[in-house]
Amino acid sequence: METMLSSAEEIIPALFSSADTIWVLLAAALVFFMQAGFAMVEAGLTRFKNTGNIIMKNLMDFAVGTIVFWLLGFGLMFGTDAGGFIGTPDLFIQNNYDSSFPSYAFVIFQTVFCATAATIVSGAMAERTKFISYLIYSAMISMIIYPISGHWIWGGGWLSQLGFHDFAGSTAVHMVGGVAAFVGALVLGPRIGKYDKKGKPKAILGHNMAIVALGVFILWFCWFGFNGGSTTAASDDASLASMGLVFVTTNLAAATSTITALIFSWVKYKKPDVSMTFNGALAGLVAITAGADAVNPVGAFFIGLIAGLIIVPAVEFIDKKLKVDDPVGAVAVHGVCGAVGTILVGLFSTSEGLLYGEGFRLLGVQILGVVVVAAYVGAAMLGVFVLLKKTIGLRVRPEEEIAGLDISEHGLATSFAGFATASSSSDGVSYTSLPATADTSVSVEYNNEGGEAAIDSEPIDKNKFTKIVIISNPSKFDDLKIALNNIGITGMTVTNVMGFGMQKGHTEYYRGAPVDVNLLPKFKVEIVVCKVPVRSVIETTKKVLFTGNYGDGKIFVYDVNNVVKIRTNEEGYDALQDD
Repeated sequence: METMLSSAEEIIPALFSSADTIWVLLAAALVFFMQAGFAMVEAGLTRFKNTGNIIMKNLMDFAVGTIVFWLLGFGLMFGTDAGGFIGTPDLFIQNNYDSSFPSYAFVIFQTVFCATAATIVSGAMAERTKFISYLIYSAMISMIIYPISGHWIWGGGWLSQLGFHDFAGSTAVHMVGGVAAFVGALVLGPRIGKYDKKGKPKAILGHNMAIVALGVFILWFCWFGFNGGSTTAASDDASLASMGLVFVTTNLAAATSTITALIFSWVKYKKPDVSMTFNGALAGLVAITAGADAVNPVGAFFIGLIAGLIIVPAVEFIDKKLKVDDPVGAVAVHGVCGAVGTILVGLFSTSEGLLYGEGFRLLGVQILGVVVVAAYVGAAMLGVFVLLKKTIGLRVRPEEEIAGLDISEHGLATSFAGFATASSSSDGVSYTSLPATADTSVSVEYNNEGGEAAIDSEPIDKNKFTKIVIISNPSKFDDLKIALNNIGITGMTVTNVMGFGMQKGHTEYYRGAPVDVNLLPKFKVEIVVCKVPVRSVIETTKKVLFTGNYGDGKIFVYDVNNVVKIRTNEEGYDALQDD
């Protein structure tokens, strides 16, 4: 990206390169699609009652950012340099920024990068921020704060004059967003219930790891446009070679960081942590972004390794020591790894790096740039957040936060209409009715390791109805269903639930914090019988589920006054029989 024009006064080529233009536009489209990736990651790592709000924020920061960057931000970033600190305002982008591709291609490419910086803040401040306040501070980031530091780095400003190297934005985009996210989360305060009275963090689980995974895959894919597109050229051998190198270093760093974070979390928590591994992938992508064009594959490997080693401790330090509640790890991924990745260019750059015998100069410049940009963004965003807090307010009311921002901020009852969902305090998720094939036999013969069970028929009392509830280990469900079918159970209701008995569950961790209530997955089967003897159900269930270990389950027996089949209006004994 550093090869692009910094002002309208540069020499305009006689002809555009079709290859350069198409590549820049394609890369811009890929970077735009990163918004979907961020939306998925943030939504999945937060609770379902805030999903609509998360999606809205990711949509609106791009929409708002597009307008204000066109209005003022682009000129402050790429207008004629004024003293090395700011570009001359170019309202509505009136000047010409042609290079080997047209001005408009350059504008849209820079717009999508600007939107990426703004959207990073959303995740760290999720689940408790006023929507109107989010729109305002997102606009300020895209219109003023990001463009000014961006001018220093990419617009011909003082850092670029010193030789600061940030190829695609580890600092210019990611650290800016990460620092803003940190300040915002600090001023905003933690979510209700995140810390106990002693300040110990409590896990607040995200609701959907599947869409987190989808988001990470989207981001990894689009990062080839984010980094690869920053070559802004595809029309000569040197550009093509650089593009290939950037793709390889980007992918290698991400893969190394992912594996490193997985192993680190596995050793630390005794199990490979899912969300930390996802953060590890993003950490490697962020860290390599500054030097993707300047390091070789070996350097990329070590940058990814370092990112993977620091991401888990960084998340825990921010959460446990600094008491800053960041639900998605945005500060650690983008702020910490963005800064570290930028500094590591001073070590691993094959042309200027310390480890390649080129001295300390680039390393010093990289450190200087990281410190100054972090200080500037931190101070500027602190002013914005404090002003919002003192005026229209930054945080929703406690009752609104508890109800969820979908309903309180948008009037959206749920983002999952038509799906069975758990309440915010429950881990039960799915509800299914499973029919069983009719079998008029009352006795059962069920082969198991313990031998054969034979249960005799009992006299049928057509006026007595009994509800039997069975809770046990999910691995035994299929065996139980077959056995109950064999004794004439013609229907059952099955619920996936969570719970624990004497075994007290397992100690589990979520993003480094112990889960407050240690629950285990269970199934719950509910049956109402009359014709089939209760004792037959009990003995069959015991035979199937027994292992002699904690967690075999329990059977509950209740009297039922009556049964009504709604379709036929039959009651009592007849309502329980098949047609």
